[in-house]
Amino acid sequence: MVSQVLAKNFNFQKDNLMAKIKFEDLLITGAHYGHVTRKWHPNYKPFILMEKNGVHIINLEETLRYLEKALDYIRTKTKDKAEFLFVGTKKQAKDIVQQEADRCSMFYVVERWLGGTLTNFSTIKKSIKRLNLLEKEGSQIYENQTKKEIQMLNRERIKLSDQHRGIKDMRRLPNAVIVVDAKLESTAINEASRLGIPIIAIVDSNTDPSNIDFPIPANDDSIRTIQLIMTKIADTILEEKIHKKSKIVDNDSDKANQDKIKKIKSNDSKESKKENGINDNNEEKSIDEIEKVK
Repeated sequence: MVSQVLAKNFNFQKDNLMAKIKFEDLLITGAHYGHVTRKWHPNYKPFILMEKNGVHIINLEETLRYLEKALDYIRTKTKDKAEFLFVGTKKQAKDIVQQEADRCSMFYVVERWLGGTLTNFSTIKKSIKRLNLLEKEGSQIYENQTKKEIQMLNRERIKLSDQHRGIKDMRRLPNAVIVVDAKLESTAINEASRLGIPIIAIVDSNTDPSNIDFPIPANDDSIRTIQLIMTKIADTILEEKIHKKSKIVDNDSDKANQDKIKKIKSNDSKESKKENGINDNNEEKSIDEIEKVK
């Protein structure tokens, strides 16, 4: 019964999650608007369709193609229990990034990127350990402290909480970084590149896409575009997680069914023996009698 409910729930969620982004969806959100022509990056040329009123128009066919590449990579990594770090500190992106990262149970940075978050992760872990100590109820750190010292510790706790919000439970480096506005988050991009961590990023016409492993050419200033793409990324992660759970449920139900079949067979064989007036002891006795006669 439980497996049937889970299977139905899985099929319902899967239908919702697997809906592909269409050309019209991107067009409605204004994903095709790039920056003014004087601000463009020459390496962005393959993604530009045309110039209109001094603004570059992004080729949305390329957006769809590169988005699908990024989603394929995310699917593959999610199957291997990968952990992703979402990064988006600009005003238009921070709420969306936090919401979508929380929804798919991944880590995020939406406040200022701290230099060394990836390259000096051991120090960051010490800072997180300090935060956990400050947040612990009845911590010894607050004992025998003056009122002023307790106030200072509370300020430190609030500061660390803001800085590490979204990465507090991150025990190791992420398997990939997902970025909104690769130009603004250049420090995060450089750190990930130095450590060989794959980068998935929404890149606008003022950005060099050659530094990104999986660039998604689109308007990174449009709230609706950011929402559309980040929601799809989170959906893809959830889709793979649900698919994995469904497989586990199917395997469990298969085992349960096999056990039931074995039980039924054993009961059937016992009943047939009783009908024939034979039991295990009688069988043993009849064999002994035959041997004596011989």
